[in-house]
Amino acid sequence: MIDLAAYAGLFASAFIAATILPLQSEAVLVGLILSDRYSLAGLLLAASIGNTLGAAVNWLLGRGIERFRDRPWFPANEEKLDKAQNWYRKYGKWSLLLSWLPIVGDALTVVAGVLREPLGPFLILVFIGKALRYAVVCAATLGMAG
Repeated sequence: MIDLAAYAGLFASAFIAATILPLQSEAVLVGLILSDRYSLAGLLLAASIGNTLGAAVNWLLGRGIERFRDRPWFPANEEKLDKAQNWYRKYGKWSLLLSWLPIVGDALTVVAGVLREPLGPFLILVFIGKALRYAVVCAATLGMAG
């Protein structure tokens, strides 16, 4: 029988990690990989989808940024937003492939909402970037575990 709770927990931690709350979903993924009880493909999919949908929350916040920009819980401060807007203006939607990066990644997803990036391309590019990041975490974990 498949332990859906583990996949759901990973999904939730990846979702939250991509939103306004600080959380490291990579640690959860590594722990589940090392337990050797779960499908690697299933773990990769759960983490990637959860993190992408969490980034979609940032995109939604970006769509209504003027109402929320000054709130203390907002996922990006002015400096991060300015840096992300410069990246986004320079590289366009392709910068979303870097949405997994620390510091600017969350801001990029907010800026994509601010600049009205269509949701479809947003989800595809963010998913690719985040899935690649989790694939690297999986490969590194398996490489170290032998």
